[in-house]
Amino acid sequence: MGEHPRRITHHHHPHSYQAVKAVTAATAGGSLLVLSCLTLTGTVIALTIGTLLLLIFSPVLVPTFITVVLLITGFLASGGFGVAAITVLSWMYRYATGRHPPGTDLLDQARMKLASKTGLMKDKP
Repeated sequence: MGEHPRRITHHHHPHSYQAVKAVTAATAGGSLLVLSCLTLTGTVIALTIGTLLLLIFSPVLVPTFITVVLLITGFLASGGFGVAAITVLSWMYRYATGRHPPGTDLLDQARMKLASKTGLMKDKP
């Protein structure tokens, strides 16, 4: 009833069009291959020169690098310890003046628990 045979249409391109596609693909692929070879060659040359320079200057660069790393680490650690000390001193000041800093409840609970344990130990013969 209303069935129509399906027609499959194939577009046949002329052989010249297919040849142009193949030549274009080969040209693009060849160009990319040449660029990748040039990049690889440049990388190898730069690595060779860089390695030679590093070997020549390593008696100077390695101790300098170690010194710079130690200096930076020391300054960062010093700053971190300073911030921690200021934070602790600020917390202690607020606790001593009764301003109820964060964690005061836990500290009071631990102090009461320790005091009760100490009282129990005193009562034991």
